[in-house]
Amino acid sequence: MRKPVPPFNLETAIEKVRLAEDGWNSRDPEKVSMAYSIDSLWRNRRMFISGRSEIVRFLESKWRQEHEYRLVKELFAFRDNRIAVRYAYEYHNDEGNWFRAYGNENWEFDEDGLMKRRYASINDLPIREVERLLYWPPGRRPDTYPGLTTLDL
Repeated sequence: MRKPVPPFNLETAIEKVRLAEDGWNSRDPEKVSMAYSIDSLWRNRRMFISGRSEIVRFLESKWRQEHEYRLVKELFAFRDNRIAVRYAYEYHNDEGNWFRAYGNENWEFDEDGLMKRRYASINDLPIREVERLLYWPPGRRPDTYPGLTTLDL
């Protein structure tokens, strides 16, 4: 079981979003994959991913290419066993070019609180390093660090 479990209320939906953000900011593919059901299905941009082993391979590849990755997620809506989030993350590639990615995700959870469906739409915006807004040491975003609304993202 992966708490909190559905049906979600405002408090548990916000908690689930923050736990997902924390997991992704760990940049640990194995750890992140454990939040998803064994047969989880994803649509991520133009890719279709099925199951934990594919999730791990996808995340390993992603984080080999996206350096100094920092992510902020925010609850957009929820109902029963579904949550919608919006998010932004920043990273630079091997050439040192910086990007801010903006996205929306729709999540569906099983009764054990594992995500069984993830539908992600993401757009990358090239930015200059001086335009970065997401600064903190690698890992979890500090509780005092502003969220998307405060950052006007």
